[in-house]
Amino acid sequence: MDVDTLNALPSEQFLKAIGGPLEGETWLAERVARRRPFTDRDALIAAFEDAIHTASADEKIRLLESHPELAVKVDRELSAASQREQASAGLDRLTPAEYDEFKAQNQAYRARFGFPFVICARENTKHSILAAFRERLTHDRQAEIDGGAREVFKILRLRLLDLIS
Repeated sequence: MDVDTLNALPSEQFLKAIGGPLEGETWLAERVARRRPFTDRDALIAAFEDAIHTASADEKIRLLESHPELAVKVDRELSAASQREQASAGLDRLTPAEYDEFKAQNQAYRARFGFPFVICARENTKHSILAAFRERLTHDRQAEIDGGAREVFKILRLRLLDLIS
């Protein structure tokens, strides 16, 4: 799909087209849709970055909550994009000990901050993700809300690059 096509779509279809990369958080796409038309893909991506940056703390937490915990079997099914991204970091090939460590880190992170740990798996490995868990557990909650939102944008940016020509 190209930017001109996205610009021309009725709002509902724009939201449907962009909803997948957003893990269903279409309120963000609604804000971005109001800024159409976009001159190019970079302008669209910049609009999403600005919308995430200016979102309230509660909205950022909703974005974080929309992402699954890493390397953990969850009740809800992972989106195809999440499956590919986690696999790219090797999270689909963990040893039992690594799986247990991810489970413990996910639990510790959620207990401390109240939302899941989010990191752009495509830019990491299982080892760098575990190191990031340990380092980010030392942060305060607001730093993690803001840092997690930046990670959501990294994920979204890569997904939009995949989606839009």
